[in-house]
Amino acid sequence: MSIVKSLLSRRAFTALAGAAVIATAMPVTSFAADVTIPIIVKDTTSFYWQIVLAGARKAGKDLGVNVPELGAQAESDINGQISILENAVAGKPAAIVISPTEFKALGKPIDEAAKSVPIIGIDSAADSKAFSSFLTTDNVQGGRIAADGLAAAIKEMTGKEEGDIVILTNLPGVGSLEQRREGFLDQVKTKYPGLKVIADKYGDGQATTGLNMMTDLITANPNLVGVFASNLILAQGVGQAIAENKLGDKIKVIGFDSDEKTVGFLKDGAIAGLVVQDPYRMGYDGIKTALAVSKGEKVPENVDTGANLVTKANMADPKIDALLNPKIK
Repeated sequence: MSIVKSLLSRRAFTALAGAAVIATAMPVTSFAADVTIPIIVKDTTSFYWQIVLAGARKAGKDLGVNVPELGAQAESDINGQISILENAVAGKPAAIVISPTEFKALGKPIDEAAKSVPIIGIDSAADSKAFSSFLTTDNVQGGRIAADGLAAAIKEMTGKEEGDIVILTNLPGVGSLEQRREGFLDQVKTKYPGLKVIADKYGDGQATTGLNMMTDLITANPNLVGVFASNLILAQGVGQAIAENKLGDKIKVIGFDSDEKTVGFLKDGAIAGLVVQDPYRMGYDGIKTALAVSKGEKVPENVDTGANLVTKANMADPKIDALLNPKIK
């Protein structure tokens, strides 16, 4: 065989070998592209849930998975979320990631859905044991963190951990919110006996209701020194009431979650602290876990995605800044 023929033969073999590798890899790539895992959030219009969706979107891109972004227009639209879940199941996806809007109401629909497709829960619980895995903040611990933050802010203001406080919960019956409430009240009772809870109220899912509730509480309780607003919507309304009445130096507020508005209140002193979760991680890891389950892989039953207290003093820390300013595009 001549040198020229030998070189040509080697090149042909190399080309054929490369083609074989590509051909072997193609079915795997094709399979991944065909995998669909919808994510169903509570409210597609909320900044918090947009961060969750951004994390899920990035996971879909990284993992080669089609991720339909679904959800109602308000957290109070429980029937809307149930219909969305039923329609998603009918599409026969590989798995579904969902954050249930209401603990009791979503229990049976999730039980039914799980008969056909693996269900991964994120953020809020439901009255169901059918989740293949559940990723959330430890919301009881989040409530305790809020109580510690409020007590510290009140002590810095008055010199003691004493005074009248209130807790405001966005909606009744929401698993994550009830757990935050439970953790907050338990921590106050056991660790801060000088703090007296004089009101424990529920809203209706609207920031304007939080504003009105807080305005009424200010008028009716001149000795009020602290407030825990247990989600983003309520923190917006409460922060606005404090800002409008210029009471940031007399009433300390701890909110939960963050957006541009509440971070602005934090900078201006209308809010003393925000308990911030990692919603981006919830969305990303939710899809990643769902894909693993769909392949029959073993996954953790429960995953704590963490929470941090953000104050004006630590908000510039790189770790905290990343939580306050996530990339949602």
